[in-house]
Amino acid sequence: MEAASTRGDSGMTAIEFVLLTPVLFFMIFATVQFALYFFADHVAQAAAQAGARKARATADEQPGAWRGEARDVVDSYIAQLGPQLVLSPTVEMLQPEQNTVGVEITAKVPAVFPGLDMTVHAQSSGPVERFVQEEGN
Repeated sequence: MEAASTRGDSGMTAIEFVLLTPVLFFMIFATVQFALYFFADHVAQAAAQAGARKARATADEQPGAWRGEARDVVDSYIAQLGPQLVLSPTVEMLQPEQNTVGVEITAKVPAVFPGLDMTVHAQSSGPVERFVQEEGN
């Protein structure tokens, strides 16, 4: 009797394998896709913060040149941290107020799934740093 019941279940393992394998692969690829997205987001955020730091430090000394220097820092960060993760970045220099500067980055993320279009957006800004002498010196 036991031999008959085990023979009846012999095909179930193959059917379960065929049904569950695509689900398992989808979960693995989805995990990789979201890891790529979050790492690209961190790279873009680090590049925006570094560019904003450079802009804040040089905007008072070099009123027109800070944009190019901040852009160079952003490009350098992206090239060092994730040139294959942050694809075709769009970098904009922000100056919403007279004493504030910043950097905004928008870029595409590589897709594991065909047709998936994901973008990251990072922005960092702050007040322009100025050296002010104390009065009376």
